[in-house]
Amino acid sequence: MTTLDESTIIKIFQKKLGNKKFISEDVEVFKIGKMKIVVKVDTFVQSTDMPPKMRMDDAARKSIIACISDFAAKGVKPRYGMISLNLPKMISHAKINEISKGLRHASNEFNIRILGGDTNEGKEIVINVSIFGTTDKIVKRKGAKIGDGIFVTGPFGYTAAGLKILLGKKKGKKNFVKKAIKSVVSPNPKLDFGVKNRSYLTSSMDSSDGLSTTLNEMANQSKCKFIINNIPTGKDLIEFAKSNKIESNDLVFHGGEEYEFVFTASKKYKSLIKKNASLLKTPIIEIGYVTKGKGVFLEKQEKFISLKDLGWHHFRK
Repeated sequence: MTTLDESTIIKIFQKKLGNKKFISEDVEVFKIGKMKIVVKVDTFVQSTDMPPKMRMDDAARKSIIACISDFAAKGVKPRYGMISLNLPKMISHAKINEISKGLRHASNEFNIRILGGDTNEGKEIVINVSIFGTTDKIVKRKGAKIGDGIFVTGPFGYTAAGLKILLGKKKGKKNFVKKAIKSVVSPNPKLDFGVKNRSYLTSSMDSSDGLSTTLNEMANQSKCKFIINNIPTGKDLIEFAKSNKIESNDLVFHGGEEYEFVFTASKKYKSLIKKNASLLKTPIIEIGYVTKGKGVFLEKQEKFISLKDLGWHHFRK
């Protein structure tokens, strides 16, 4: 039997549901009267999304963070949420308290009112979160213009390294290990930065499926070429990769789970965006520029190397 990939599965559902004009975006938008409603849904599955040593309250918080990160990339403030829980029959009182603690932490952190939801019985813990907001516009994945700068809201590669450490596959220096594991269990989406700067961004996308995936999707939708001339990571990540005989670019570009976002912006707004980033303590990094053509390329010593989409895709072999 042939294994279906994620895009094929989605296309089947789109066809059956009659949605022939679907364009991939971080959130869904629809109108009720003149009001635009923004919705995002995401699912946290214990067996695939919760690494060893991750606390249940951190996992529950992260289930909401996954949606918040997409709202951040779109420049929209989330307001309400609904949560569906799948729980094992013999789950303990302590575990329920941990889950509720994590959900409360995230909802308070981002000022979201949880309206309700559903509970069901199953073999493992699954947290399904839907977040809602209103807006007059979103920053789309397409829209990058020739001459725009390409930016990210933080460094990359640490979550991929942290996951390898949590799985017991790799080791590192004490401070690096602490930093990498924190990036996995306690991500920090840049919501305030996204909301404040949405008028200055030409395109934007959440990066949680991997930086290479995000860059390729944005370049493809914008019908432009993205040139990356500054790899957004630190010396400590490069040292970790070298000591563990890993290609550092694999961690940076293909790891995923960062919950940062990538955006493009005109040079005329660069100083204003940087000023806002400083005020909000958001470490934005300029990583490249947009030019005529298609695809994504790493620029190194006047040579251009194609950066393929090797990020996270469900059901990929």
